[in-house]
Amino acid sequence: MRFDFSVVLIFLSVSAGIVGIALLLTRFVAPRVPDSVKATPYECGERPIGHGWFNFNPRFYLIALVFIVFDVEIALTYPVAGVVRKWVEQGKGLLAVSEIVIFIGILAAGLAYVWGRGDLDWVRELRGVLDDSPAPQTPSSPGASSGASPSLAGPDAHSSPDIGASPNIGRSS
Repeated sequence: MRFDFSVVLIFLSVSAGIVGIALLLTRFVAPRVPDSVKATPYECGERPIGHGWFNFNPRFYLIALVFIVFDVEIALTYPVAGVVRKWVEQGKGLLAVSEIVIFIGILAAGLAYVWGRGDLDWVRELRGVLDDSPAPQTPSSPGASSGASPSLAGPDAHSSPDIGASPNIGRSS
């Protein structure tokens, strides 16, 4: 029983033609009445508050990616689980179960790796950013006393040499 790929080609051609005709008709028939109210973003029937272009916290993207990975895992495991009984009757049961175990094992190893690195922590400490950097050097004149003048060194001229080495960099208190 051969599959004829001309059926797929005809289907794709007809569907592309229908989409092209719909877009062409919309271009000529649709009314164009620009309005400032129509240009505002739609937020579930409410008036928009604030600017529409702001950054989400990257942790939300990480959680979304983890969800997609395990959603795809279920989508790819379900068909194999559906044919296991038939494969067991044919003597291929070990193959089906080993496929599922290997696939889930790879995903579990990836999850353990990411979890071990701390990438799934919601609040994460900054490690190694400034720990190995030398203390900031302040310029001093040859005849000056122990410290540089505040006008040359800035506001932190008389603070401790390990300034900025705190793991809480960037976090407001």
